Amino acid sequence: MNINDTAWMGYGEADITPEDSVELVGFYRPDNRSRGVLHPLKLQVMVWRYGEDVSCLITVDSLGFTVELSNVLRDRVAEEIGGRRENVMVCFSHTHSAPNAAVEPSYFDSVCDKSVLAAREAMAGWFPVLVAWGVGECDIGLNRRDDPDSVDRRLGIMKVVDASTSELKAVLLRVTAHPNILSSDNYLISSDYFALTRERLESKYGCKVLIVQGASGDIRPRFQQDNAEYLEVHCYEAAQAGFSEEYVAKYTEQSRVALERTADSICEGVEAVFGGLDPLPVRRVIARSSFCRCKADVPSIERATEIAEEASREAGLDGTNWLNEVRRLIGEGVKSQYSDVEFQFFLIGDGCLCGIANEAMCKIALEAKDQAGSSLLFLNGYTNGCNSYLPTAEEYDRGGFEVLWSNLVYFPYHGRVMPLNRETAETIVGEVVSGWRAF
Repeated sequence: MNINDTAWMGYGEADITPEDSVELVGFYRPDNRSRGVLHPLKLQVMVWRYGEDVSCLITVDSLGFTVELSNVLRDRVAEEIGGRRENVMVCFSHTHSAPNAAVEPSYFDSVCDKSVLAAREAMAGWFPVLVAWGVGECDIGLNRRDDPDSVDRRLGIMKVVDASTSELKAVLLRVTAHPNILSSDNYLISSDYFALTRERLESKYGCKVLIVQGASGDIRPRFQQDNAEYLEVHCYEAAQAGFSEEYVAKYTEQSRVALERTADSICEGVEAVFGGLDPLPVRRVIARSSFCRCKADVPSIERATEIAEEASREAGLDGTNWLNEVRRLIGEGVKSQYSDVEFQFFLIGDGCLCGIANEAMCKIALEAKDQAGSSLLFLNGYTNGCNSYLPTAEEYDRGGFEVLWSNLVYFPYHGRVMPLNRETAETIVGEVVSGWRAF
């Protein structure tokens, strides 16, 4: 078989579960230290080769590193595979029960080391592939900003078969729902519903299963414990009050059932279409990036004070440090802050994963799909980092946690005190669709 006209793939993986207690990220609460492990965390690597081009897709059970840390990881793996940073896509699951890599440097270093080793393992096991793409449906998410029409129920499926043996080797899924079924009352390390879903599908199909997260900035899990919405907004007060044994028993059971139901829904969605996916030779594997500079205007101190007071009143968030940062920026004459948004396209055959680092709201991905006229264009968030929410223009005007209040907590990680400006979502859709058409 001629390597120059056939796509080849290799697979590697690593357990990235921390050995000791670590600081968690994803919930605003007084004590964020982990207290054991419920499900191990996994890092999975696909290395692809087509002709002389080598590309790498990495899935990581993590809320998401900062863009800066993600680029360190990408550069290390790129060096290992003999490529450039844009040839390495890192897809974070966005589980809220994983370490905060930004304050756990030894953990971050370990993940980087294991990524390199997993990529090396993948390249040691090349095999020629046939690939089939399909779209199923799974109903695992609800729009938490009361927009029931903005839910992406697409279940993206890529089936990978060894062209020499016809053996099923891997399945890649794209889903859209926050992996925070385990809420702020959970202190156990976990990959959330990704863990059970992978376990069940790997057992059923006898192959490796990887999962990437869609644009789920405003999509909460459909199945959760019955006080999950309260905990999401009032996690600080709930944690301060503590959790009785009766509480823990009740809600632990509810959350475990919710994990099972979510995994069931995904597995049923896969099974409904999987048998009809007919793998074919792959004539295109491309990983490329483009950039667009986007702006976030710094608010006046009067507006910033209003935001901080609202966040304190509605969600119990302390905006003191955020207000001090706004004052500093105003004092230095900084009127706007900027973010160079990376659009990374990873095309395999007919399917395209397009990733941005933001927590994009679901309608942005749906609009990109509609404008492109292709259900196989999957715009995903949490790619190559996690860099603040990205609301639509309509949701920008509504404000709330995803638009404004979250910045009071996470602005040190994002390097901005406000979300990207109102028109940014429309700009990004245009960039994604034009970039996709260019291929």
